[in-house]
Amino acid sequence: MIAYVGPDLPHDVLAATGRCSGPLGWNVDRAMPAADRWLESKFPLWARSILQDWADGALDGVEAVVFSRGDDAAQRLYYYVCELQRQGAIAGPEPLIFDASTIARASSGRHVEAATRSLAQRLGVDAPALAQAIARTNARRREAAPALGEGPLCLIAGTPPPDQRLHDAVAAAGWRAAGPTLTQTWTALGPPVEEKGDPFAAVAAQLHGHAQGGRGFYDRAAALTDAVAQTGAAAVVLWFAEEDEARIWHLPAQRKALEAADIPALVLTRRDWRATGGEAAEIDAFLKGISQ
Repeated sequence: MIAYVGPDLPHDVLAATGRCSGPLGWNVDRAMPAADRWLESKFPLWARSILQDWADGALDGVEAVVFSRGDDAAQRLYYYVCELQRQGAIAGPEPLIFDASTIARASSGRHVEAATRSLAQRLGVDAPALAQAIARTNARRREAAPALGEGPLCLIAGTPPPDQRLHDAVAAAGWRAAGPTLTQTWTALGPPVEEKGDPFAAVAAQLHGHAQGGRGFYDRAAALTDAVAQTGAAAVVLWFAEEDEARIWHLPAQRKALEAADIPALVLTRRDWRATGGEAAEIDAFLKGISQ
C-alpha cells in the first residue's frame, strides 16, 4: 500500500496505482518519546505522531509514503525520515517527495509537470491508467457536498485543526461548523482535471493552479471571504497553531477583509495543537455573544 503526508498531491496518480490507502493518521494526545528525541519543538504534533508510528513499526505494512513539499512540516519530516533510515535508527516504508511548486509562473508549472511524471513513473502509473483514474476521480469531485444542516454557521479557518475538536466546540455553542480539518485539507481533490490530451500535463495544470497548502501563493484574505460567502457563515474563528509559521503572516489582511465584510471574528493565535488552551470556552463566549 501507498500512503501520503501533506496537501497539494496528485491524487489522480495515487488513485491510478490501485493501492493508495490515503493519508497517514495521527494521535496528538499520546506520548511520543522517540519523536521528541529526534525532532525540534517547532514540528507540529501530527508530524511527531507520524514519526513515532514509524519508529514503533506501525507503518511497516506500507510500501511507500509520499510527502508533499507544499507543506513545510511535511517536507521537513521527509528529510528527517530519510536521515533516520540512513542511520539505521528506523526502518519502515520508502519515503518519497512530491515537489509541489506553487508560484504562478510558467516555469513553476513545468516543474510540477516534471514532478508528476517522475512520481507516476516511480509508482508504475502509465498514461492509460492515469486517464482512467482521472475519469473516476472527477466523478468523485462532482459529487454533491453534504448539507450542513440549519442554524447559524461559524467558519473555522487559519491552521487546519488536527481533528473535529474545534468543530465540536462550535456545535456545543449551538452553531453549525464549517471549515476543513487537516485530514480534509490533505484529501481535498480540488476541481475536475481536464480529461482530454496528455493526462500528466492535465494533472499538473490542476495542481499548479489550485494549491491549498501553507506554501501556496494565493490571496488568502480573498479566499477567506470567498469561503464565508460560499458557506453563508455569520462568524469566523481564526485559529493558528504555535508551529504554523506560514499562514500567520496573512492574519492582518484576513482580519481587515472580515471587518470590511462586517463578519465578526474570534482570533486565536499561538495555540497548542491539542486545543487545550481554553479554546472551547472562548468559542462558546464568542458565539453566544453574537447570538444575544
